[in-house]
Amino acid sequence: MATDAGDPLPRFPAGFLWGVSTSAHQIEGAADRRDPSVWDAFEAAPGRVKDGSTAAVACDHFHRHREDVALLAGLGVDAYRFSVSWPRVNSPGGLDFYDRLVDDLCAAGVRPVPTLFHWDLPVTEDWLDRDTAARFAEYVSVVADRLGDRVRKWITLNEPAEHTLLGHALGAHAPGRKLLFDALPVAHHQLLAHGLAVRALRAAGAGDIGIANSHGPTWPASDEPADTEAADFYDLLLNRLFADPLLLGEYPGGLGDLMPGDVEADLKVIAEPIDWYGVNYYAPTRVGAPQGAEIEFGGLTLPAELPFSVREIEGVPVTDFGWPVVPEGLTELLTGFRERYGDRLPPVVVTENGCSYEGLDDQDRITFLDGHVRALHRALAAGVDVRGYFVWSLLDNFEWAEGYQRRFGLVHVDYPTLKRTPKASYAWFRDMLRAQR
Repeated sequence: MATDAGDPLPRFPAGFLWGVSTSAHQIEGAADRRDPSVWDAFEAAPGRVKDGSTAAVACDHFHRHREDVALLAGLGVDAYRFSVSWPRVNSPGGLDFYDRLVDDLCAAGVRPVPTLFHWDLPVTEDWLDRDTAARFAEYVSVVADRLGDRVRKWITLNEPAEHTLLGHALGAHAPGRKLLFDALPVAHHQLLAHGLAVRALRAAGAGDIGIANSHGPTWPASDEPADTEAADFYDLLLNRLFADPLLLGEYPGGLGDLMPGDVEADLKVIAEPIDWYGVNYYAPTRVGAPQGAEIEFGGLTLPAELPFSVREIEGVPVTDFGWPVVPEGLTELLTGFRERYGDRLPPVVVTENGCSYEGLDDQDRITFLDGHVRALHRALAAGVDVRGYFVWSLLDNFEWAEGYQRRFGLVHVDYPTLKRTPKASYAWFRDMLRAQR
């Protein structure tokens, strides 16, 4: 990957928010101290997680959070994006843990930025059930009432697109359903839950609310009409389906006709104004016409009946996960969003960006982050109102259906001992933040 080797990184505006991200199910452990989630059930089924592991212990952040807060303080980040586990809040004393975590973050000078849903749905809930959206809003009110005196910045949902596609359409993630396009109600109910959560947070006095949606440029495999049409449809599903209702108050491409309930009334809730828009960016996707066979892509098996196929992006490096490394895709994505949504796009925060590489001397991760920070600055220079950047992730962790095979952390975790060891990328990010200030 080409970078401006040796050149100092460009300066970002004063007040730009630098942080790192994690999620509850991936790091907390202490599964015996919370109610079960759909991920616990998924992990218990043989063959669902590739290395046969579970997140019952994970990084044991529940018991070691003060050690991890010290790592955050040493890193020098402004903010820490973590998630609140709905199943933990449902258990007796579950909110006490987040009370302690928020107190310790504030004492360390690190802004807490909780995500209220990061895929670990209580096993008693179901996104096919419309009432789950209302129950989510009730849970959000409980969390806001307890933490709102110290938390100023909130995220409602993380990546509803992936939770819909991987968990309910393809069966690769919890809850493991293979509904294909019959999973669309899951998308609608999550978006409705977001809107109801925004209202609940506003009622609790919150004034800095966003969402973390995953996005990436879609590149057609060729100029042939069949490839461009397939790419447009993929872009509609993975990008516009979760952005247009939030920002424009409407579904794209007639998809609203496929959604359940009083869609027009629901869209008024879904489009509740937000203060900023979170973007999780990892890579672009090259898409072509269907090829009539299953496709292995990024650890997934894509069924033949999909109206598109995902193709390899040639001539670029790949991570240990096999994902293409394309920093310029971040610039393209953000400038494209600004062109598409104009004044309807609020300020943007990159809520996730990172990569999987092995080793403590992780120079490839440094190169990745260097390139993406520069790409982000180019978007800023092009007029996109970007307010922050969060690296995924602070710690190596339980990487969902991959188990512990993928390492995204700035800090290495030795899972048998749970020892934390900062990597070379941790030092690079720390020094970069010092230089920015």
